[in-house]
Amino acid sequence: MAGVLVQAMTLCLMCSGSSLAVGKLGVESGFEGASVNVLEIDQKERSISFMPGGDPLRGWPCWWYFRATGVIPGEIITLKLKGSTATVMKPGAPLSKPLASLWAMPSRATYSVDNAAWKHSEKGVRDKEWMIYKIKPDAETFMVAWGPPYTPKDAGKFMGDLSRKCSQAKATELCLSLGNRSVPMLHVKEGDLVEKKRFGVWVQARQHAWESGSSWVAQGFAEWVASDHPDAIWLRRHAEIFIVPIMDVDNTATGNGGKEAFPQDHNRDWSSRPHWKETAAAQRMIGKLVMEDRMDIFLDLHNPGPGDPTFFFTLPDEQLNKLAIPLRNRFIDLTHARVSKINPPFLMNDKPKPAGAAYTPRWQEMSANWVSMKGNPHTVALCLETSWDTPSSTTEGYRKVGASLGASVKDYLSERPLKP
Repeated sequence: MAGVLVQAMTLCLMCSGSSLAVGKLGVESGFEGASVNVLEIDQKERSISFMPGGDPLRGWPCWWYFRATGVIPGEIITLKLKGSTATVMKPGAPLSKPLASLWAMPSRATYSVDNAAWKHSEKGVRDKEWMIYKIKPDAETFMVAWGPPYTPKDAGKFMGDLSRKCSQAKATELCLSLGNRSVPMLHVKEGDLVEKKRFGVWVQARQHAWESGSSWVAQGFAEWVASDHPDAIWLRRHAEIFIVPIMDVDNTATGNGGKEAFPQDHNRDWSSRPHWKETAAAQRMIGKLVMEDRMDIFLDLHNPGPGDPTFFFTLPDEQLNKLAIPLRNRFIDLTHARVSKINPPFLMNDKPKPAGAAYTPRWQEMSANWVSMKGNPHTVALCLETSWDTPSSTTEGYRKVGASLGASVKDYLSERPLKP
């Protein structure tokens, strides 16, 4: 009863214009990955109206992530989200009209009271141009985002912690970005088998910075590979595995969307003269695997468009090496069989979508296509799009997809002849 009286008194003071900090609703965004454009904070209604932040020259403005402060524990905070109105008129820039608001509006907001455990809000309600979420945190502050955040610092800490737990997993660095940020990478192998006798496996995520779920899929893959599961041990002993959970570290760190960033985003940068350092570094390492005839599996992890299921993008059959087509199909079948068993379920298509000339004029400069065309005859190179607007689109759900993907890699490679 005393707690109820204190809360009631605090609310009265707040509504009467008291200058007490407790109960004065506010927004903070001065931290890694944050992005928000605050339109209004209504102290009486206890609501925050906002749009995604971000520079549209640095990608689609659909990502949002901020901290709400001055919350009275147990009260309901209303979040009112509107699609970004940002445009870019500069020649060659991505947006000449505002991005469709659906890209920024998941059915449920993702929030956390400790910046560690992330969960979904209740389902939001669409009201004309607004998406309205209700959150009832048991804390004076909470973090809220488009999806579960995953920053470069998160990636570095995770890989450092994992390498200390598993001696076969080494935390290393792909390169330094144009913004002079470290691009964390995990290098995994076990035993004395020489590298040239190992399968080559490359897993990367987050070529588009707003697609945070893809980094959690990469983490789930890494956790499984470093585990004590017999299949994971087999894979470590027979393969050399590289995992990059964030390719576009600069836009991820600064809270920009990354997709269609100027002059091109990371997944349209796989040319003979890439703009981004991460692309160039990955091309060099993958090129080495190709020269050694062991570029076996390449996986590029993304989140798709609003409402899309989980699926693979692939180079059209007519542009693939004939040897690679049945191998690709076998890997997709193995992955579909495992992902379809995840509970709560991810709806996954068992047929890939083509990402050739009809998909984009820059189809040859997409990473999985580049690896397919530059790789070995047996190379399987795919882009996995994991759906982001489902009840399963949580840190736990994404990590389950990653673990299933790791097990599928083992299933597939154990059917392949060992390296001579």
